[in-house]
Amino acid sequence: MDYIDLVQWPAMVVTVVSAWFVGSQRPHRRMIAFWGFIASNALWVIWGLNADAYALILLECVLFGMNARGFKKNLNGHRAS
Repeated sequence: MDYIDLVQWPAMVVTVVSAWFVGSQRPHRRMIAFWGFIASNALWVIWGLNADAYALILLECVLFGMNARGFKKNLNGHRAS
């Protein structure tokens, strides 16, 4: 087994934990969620490059853009708290 294959497990955990936090009413937790999603995007791209999973890589790039947008939108709410 290639050690790079193990990257999918932390990527999955970070994605699930981030999904939990993104539903929070606390702005700080939502910000943690978006940072987590961005980290998971990077982990999935690393894993996808090794697995030649080009559709996954494209998906993660699109999701990165959406996560960056969510981060920016929540940045204002975070500052207000």
